[in-house]
This record gives sequence, C-alpha cells and structure tokens, in this order.
Amino acid sequence: MEIDKKILEQTEHCQKNFDCIKNNNICCKVENCVNKTVHFVECSEDNFCSYRMTFGKSPFCTCRTRKEIYNKYGI
Repeated sequence: MEIDKKILEQTEHCQKNFDCIKNNNICCKVENCVNKTVHFVECSEDNFCSYRMTFGKSPFCTCRTRKEIYNKYGI
C-alpha cells in the first residue's frame, strides 16, 4: 500500500511502527464510515492505540493513516 508522506507525518504518535501498512490484518476493522471522515471501528480489547477514541460506547479511529487505508483501499 502507498500512503502519502504528509499523511504519515500526521500520524506521528503511532506506537506500532505503521504495521497496518505492512499487514492489514492487525488493523481495527472499520464497521461504519461517515463521509470518509468518521470511522467507527471494532478492535480487540488488547489492541491499545492512542488514536482510538470513543463516542458513547462506540469506538472510532482518529489515525490519519488508518483512515486513508480504508478510504483508498476499502480495507
């Protein structure tokens, strides 16, 4: 997968060394996407990520790289 360098630079707090680009099986699964900007996700409980936030009981992703992977490749 190719992700724009500017997007990668905006993901400066990635604690997983961008493993989602190398192996999309470790990404949180996008359950619903609203206007290509809000990505509600399903993640394993042991999968800590500083870019995962919650709205009520629904987790969503704020990682620019992960969002680009979904928006560009549907993964």
